[in-house]
Amino acid sequence: MQRGTFKLVEECSGTGDLLQKDAVLRHVRYTIARYQGMLEGSGMPIPGLHRIEGSIDFRVGDDETHLLGAPLTLKLEDGRTLPITLASREGQILTEGHGPSGGCSCC
Repeated sequence: MQRGTFKLVEECSGTGDLLQKDAVLRHVRYTIARYQGMLEGSGMPIPGLHRIEGSIDFRVGDDETHLLGAPLTLKLEDGRTLPITLASREGQILTEGHGPSGGCSCC
């Protein structure tokens, strides 16, 4: 198996909605970086391999810890949606996997 790296393909920031199961939890400011998995040497993208990192202005309170690690959706200013996971109580987000839309046609 060839080794791969990640290449930054998009950075964005703005205001949007944090959703859980289509219900808006709150309006948030966000900063997002999206990376595409690439094969070392050839520079070819690895289909379906993406990483999303960033933060939102959402501080997880003691009564909201169930949201840590839960599947959430961030609706961006431009209308796109990204599946995200809250990785910390301070609003850090991290998602790895299949495509920026959370699904792929490869599996």
